[in-house]
Amino acid sequence: MRPAVGGVVAMGGASDKDRYQTAVFAGGCFWCMIAPFAEAKGVIEVIPGYTGGDKENPSYHEVCSNLTGHCEGVRVTFDPVLIDYEELLNIFWRQIDPTDAGGQFFDRGTSYRTAVFYHDQTQKEKAEASKKELNSSGRFNKPVVTAILPASTFYPAEDYHHDYHKKNPEHYKRYRRGSGRDAFIDKHWSK
Repeated sequence: MRPAVGGVVAMGGASDKDRYQTAVFAGGCFWCMIAPFAEAKGVIEVIPGYTGGDKENPSYHEVCSNLTGHCEGVRVTFDPVLIDYEELLNIFWRQIDPTDAGGQFFDRGTSYRTAVFYHDQTQKEKAEASKKELNSSGRFNKPVVTAILPASTFYPAEDYHHDYHKKNPEHYKRYRRGSGRDAFIDKHWSK
């Protein structure tokens, strides 16, 4: 038997998939959240979708109506031997304005709110600790308001949203610049 990794015990001969874990983050537009996670060594898959609400199998248009309770998010499958949950949290915080409770950049409403959706007590504690550390860092002049919530059902988004940054690279780049996301990240994290 191999040693426990992040709460998962891998049995000898078991496939690597047996040790993979899941993290879910909401950071406004999910198009902008896929690439930063997908580029990280140890991330196996990043799926855009909807979570945190009540409606079963919501569509993009329903979620954007702000009537489902869902927000856009990403489900990250990762290998904890290669990347730990704390590093995923660091990637997450560096993609968002954690002080904005009304959405992200020019995307407004509950469907664009930020949140960390934890899957177990360990993820909850690590998320709360990283939020506290960010709050006390002095990096922002307002408090961090990103919610830390228990994970609920995650509904994958329609196919055209998957890997949007690869399928539509020019539109994706214009969207990031035009929304103010890139300027915000540059201002707060380039130092």
